[in-house]
Amino acid sequence: MSTLFAKLRKLGRDDKGAVVIETAFVVPVLAVMAMGGFEVSMIVSRHNEMQAAAAEAVAVTLARVPDEASERNALEAIIETSTGLAADKVTLTQRFRCDSDADLIADSATCATSAVISEYVEINMRDTYTPVWSSFGVGGPVNYNITRRVQIA
Repeated sequence: MSTLFAKLRKLGRDDKGAVVIETAFVVPVLAVMAMGGFEVSMIVSRHNEMQAAAAEAVAVTLARVPDEASERNALEAIIETSTGLAADKVTLTQRFRCDSDADLIADSATCATSAVISEYVEINMRDTYTPVWSSFGVGGPVNYNITRRVQIA
């Protein structure tokens, strides 16, 4: 019995495996933090890319006013190329405002004949980013929906 206590005392003073145990506790936490930091930077980066593309779309719209549907389609193609988005993720819509109404409408014919009609192009871009952590059941996809309205007349 005394040999058992002697062996336990000797084992209690042995610190050869302490580094392995500490590493086993710390490495998973550091790995999760690194992965989280990378994913958050990817989310922020994509958001910034979308905002920059929206600013570029506004500049192109103001540089060459898309009066016709074919010109709006060409502008939509430019936005799709610059953002890398699919054709169904970018829409350009012509909108109108009667006088100083708060709402934009799709048809200027509904305005009163004496109304001042302002014409707009509404640019809408949608995208989804799925972080790695969502495959582990944490969180879900991040949806981007960026809309810009440009007054052209």
